[in-house]
Amino acid sequence: MKLTLRVTTQEETYDVVTNLGVIIAWERKFKAKASSLATNIGMEDLAYMAWECAKHSGIMVPLMFDDYVKKLDGIEVVSDEPVNPTEGEPTHDL
Repeated sequence: MKLTLRVTTQEETYDVVTNLGVIIAWERKFKAKASSLATNIGMEDLAYMAWECAKHSGIMVPLMFDDYVKKLDGIEVVSDEPVNPTEGEPTHDL
């Protein structure tokens, strides 16, 4: 699963994209499985993923997660796509 998150802080707006490392870090932190994201995702979950993504992308963020949260004005999911999307059925002319 890849999520594109739009992060708005007091200074800027940027997009980040999750990767497997970010999802695993989230699972470890929150003791949850990625499969639960579809039905039970909260703002803290999105903020944590955005913080991890920003660090991996070279975006300067506070070292402490709570300090990062204090700077946030908003986070939204702008795109979500499965890791292994299914291929469309082949079609043929009749």
